[in-house]
Amino acid sequence: MLAAVVVAALVASASSSAASPKHSSRTVSMTNSVVAHWAPVVSGVVARRAPAPGAPAIFPVSTVTGEGTQNIVLILARTNAGGATWYRVLLASLPNSMTGWVPASALGNVYAVRTHLYVDRETFTATLKRDGRTIFTTRIGVGKPYWPTPAGQFYIRDELTDFNNPFYGPVAFGTSARSTVLTDWPGGGYVGVHGTNEPGILPGAVSHGCIRMRNSAILRLAKLMPVGTPLTVS
Repeated sequence: MLAAVVVAALVASASSSAASPKHSSRTVSMTNSVVAHWAPVVSGVVARRAPAPGAPAIFPVSTVTGEGTQNIVLILARTNAGGATWYRVLLASLPNSMTGWVPASALGNVYAVRTHLYVDRETFTATLKRDGRTIFTTRIGVGKPYWPTPAGQFYIRDELTDFNNPFYGPVAFGTSARSTVLTDWPGGGYVGVHGTNEPGILPGAVSHGCIRMRNSAILRLAKLMPVGTPLTVS
């Protein structure tokens, strides 16, 4: 559950504070299983292991995704350190589900979402919840055993509707999930949630790592799920 990630973030933050007294001792959680927060990246930045400019670098965070859209990050927690506000964010990185601290100055306005998408690879089911209640469910296709859909905590980074390629269906969502092997998402490496021009192969382990659903289902999902929605793959 995403709550576990948040708890881990808080524990790590507390440890950092104990080791470095200059860091704030109070960290505020901003994401749980019901409500989450996200923000666009307005200035390229390096995520760091602790909320301090001199802390070890973890991963670069750019303003644009591989699809050429505005990059966003899921915010797990907030703290003040050295007179500045810092956010602990979930990263679109390898290994998957890494977190790091970025200064608030690198991010734009913070937005709240109350949806959460759950993908169950064993039952080939995707479920969207709002305020903890199920509002959408459908059967899906996931990665084959040698092109697995990674498990973990992720988020929806962008929405695309201009593929002009029936393979992806009418709508495709980019996620922060990444595979160590090639996926069928443009550019490779990132896992998408999209429609399909082969509905007869669903449900099952049928993809190169992406999450596929019928076109009618992805259109319904697009009306219910905003960008920034947390994604749990189990």
